[in-house]
Amino acid sequence: MEAVKASLTVFFENPFWVAVYEREYAGKYELCKVTFGAEPKDYEIYDYFLKNFNHLRFSPPVSSARRKEKRFNPKRMQREINKQMQKRVMGTKAQQALKLQQEQNKKKRKTRSREMLEAEKERQFELHQQKRKDKHKGH
Repeated sequence: MEAVKASLTVFFENPFWVAVYEREYAGKYELCKVTFGAEPKDYEIYDYFLKNFNHLRFSPPVSSARRKEKRFNPKRMQREINKQMQKRVMGTKAQQALKLQQEQNKKKRKTRSREMLEAEKERQFELHQQKRKDKHKGH
C-alpha cells in the first residue's frame, strides 16, 4: 500500500498570511499556495480547505526521492515537530514546484492576452472595413 503524506504550513509573508499545502504520493510531490488576508483562525483554515479542496490548483507533480521512514522515539518526534514549527521555511522542493506553477501560469496568461489582442485588432479592422463600405453606399 502506497503511503500518502500531507502537510499544511501557515506563515506570515508580509503583508499576508499564507498557507502552503504539500502532498506526496506515488513518488510525486505537489503543493498549493493559498493566500489569506488577516490572520486566519484554525477553524477558518479547516473550513476553507473542506469547502475548497476540489478547487485548489496544485503545482505540476515533481518526482520525489522516497526515503525509508525511521521510527522515532516520541520525545524525539516532538522535538522535531517543535524544530519545524520554529523554522517556518519552505523547502527547495516546494520552491521549485511553486516556480514551475508560476511559469506555467505566466505562459497561459501570455497566450490568453495575445489572443485577446489579436481578436481586438480583428474587430477594429472589421469595424474600419464596415465604415468604408458604408461611406461608398451613399444615402
